[in-house]
Amino acid sequence: MTTPGQPPGPAQPDPNQPPHGQQPAYGQPPYGQPQYAQPQYGQPPYAQAPYGQQPYGQPMPYTGAPYASWLQRVGASLVDALVVVPAYLIALIGVGVGGGAGAFLVIVGYLAAIAVFVWNIAFRQGATGKSLGKQALGLTLISERTAAPIGAGMSFVRYLAHILDSFLCGLGYLWPLWDAKRQTFADKVCSTVVIVR
Repeated sequence: MTTPGQPPGPAQPDPNQPPHGQQPAYGQPPYGQPQYAQPQYGQPPYAQAPYGQQPYGQPMPYTGAPYASWLQRVGASLVDALVVVPAYLIALIGVGVGGGAGAFLVIVGYLAAIAVFVWNIAFRQGATGKSLGKQALGLTLISERTAAPIGAGMSFVRYLAHILDSFLCGLGYLWPLWDAKRQTFADKVCSTVVIVR
C-alpha cells in the first residue's frame, strides 16, 4: 500500500532496521542508535566526571586554592574557642550565685557550650567545610581525596584525632609550619586539608 503522493514501486527499506537476517557487528550499537567514536588515547571519556572525581568515579587528589598558613589556622581556632565563651560565662555566673538557681545556670551553661561546639565543629564544618572561625578567616576544610566537605561524622572524628597533635609537646599542632600541605597529624590521619577559600 502506498501513501498519497508516493509513486508506486517497491517499499523502501527502513534505515533504522538491520537488513533481513543480519545482526550488528560485535561492539557496534543496535541499529537506529547513534554511534559514538571511541575516545583516542589521552582523550577524556564521553561524559564529564563530577567535580573532584576522575573518570569512572576514581577520586583525585586536591589541587587548587592555596593551603592555609599556620597563623591562619591558629586564628580560626581562637575564633572557634571564643564562640563558646558566652556559654561558659553563664556557668561561671551560676557558680557565683550558688544554690539551686546557681546549679541550674551551671548546667544550662555547660549544655549550651556542648551544643554550640557540636553544631559548629561537627555539623556546620562537616556540611560546609567552614566552622565560624574558618569562615571568619576565609578558610575551608575539605577532603584531600574528593575536594569536598567531609561530613559531620568525619569532622567530629577529626576533632578527636587532634589528640595525636598533643603528643610530643604538641608537635602535631606545629607540623603545618613546615609541612608541604600544611597538615596537622589529625589532617594526615583523616586525609583532610585546610585551604584558603
